[in-house]
Amino acid sequence: MDSTPISSGQHIPRQKTAQRRDLRRILNRLTPYGFLSPYLIIYGVFGIFPVFFMVYLSFHTWNPVEGLSSMQFVGLENYALSLTDPTLWQTLWNTLVMAVLSGVPQHLIALPLAYFLIMMATRMRHWLTTAYFLPYITSTVSVSMIFYVMFSKDSGIINAVLVYLADASWSSWLFGGLSSVLPLGWVQENGLIRYSVSFVVWWKYVGFNTVIYTAGLATINHDLYEAATIDGANSWQRFRHISLPLLRPFIFFGVTLTIIGNMNLFDEPYVLTVGGQFAQTAGKTISNYLYQIAWEWLDMGSAAAVSWILFMIIGIFTSIYFWFFGRQGLGGE
Repeated sequence: MDSTPISSGQHIPRQKTAQRRDLRRILNRLTPYGFLSPYLIIYGVFGIFPVFFMVYLSFHTWNPVEGLSSMQFVGLENYALSLTDPTLWQTLWNTLVMAVLSGVPQHLIALPLAYFLIMMATRMRHWLTTAYFLPYITSTVSVSMIFYVMFSKDSGIINAVLVYLADASWSSWLFGGLSSVLPLGWVQENGLIRYSVSFVVWWKYVGFNTVIYTAGLATINHDLYEAATIDGANSWQRFRHISLPLLRPFIFFGVTLTIIGNMNLFDEPYVLTVGGQFAQTAGKTISNYLYQIAWEWLDMGSAAAVSWILFMIIGIFTSIYFWFFGRQGLGGE
């Protein structure tokens, strides 16, 4: 049988076709990363790099005004000085107190409020949910400045109302005792700063938690409520035995965000105390102190160490909460 020899030139088109196929396959694999590259570059420069740089910086002393050449390695000295700094522990205590004062009422009020909204007419429920959510999407600085004016000792509306109630004949029996201390320095006196800041934080974020719980209640089958009503359960019993158990994942999510957010309080106490001028001992959070170390004292190494200490504290609190409530919150037994 005759066989026709295949010339070497006939292999070239096949090789080129195979190469083009391989190149096309490589391009198909790399194309998604090409579209993602702007985000990956930005995230790497402004997200990943700062984290590793902060770890590196926490073991050095550095004044940014003097340039990178002024950076000197000091080992664990920044951590040792920070952990023995009484101001750090005072600001941490302030943060914990304000976190509890603002965080606990958020959920104690948001839960029944969400239950009340979900039982209302649909149209009214949507309007009220939107109204409660507006403070959350409003600028924190704007909210804090408005409350700063309201808390003003000389011209604030809160003191003006209290003075009126203390002097009015119909209310003096209840508010008359305040006459000797009015006007109150809501954001000037250390005894009141924590409560003032906590109230602002509560007011701003209670609507956010209300929306979370409203969304969670909307997922509950109404047949369960109808069956409980037929069995004679009242509103409290339906809320206690149906709503709360089925809301555990949403409660776990909301409380976790509250722990992390309240331990990072910065804007509200900073604006309300005018950059810490009025917060001598009680109104300064650990984030405010970190800012002072970094940008007023220009001690970036110590600031980096404090930031990692705060990170570990938040991690510990979150882990403890997850340990006790995580399985139930995520739907486990």
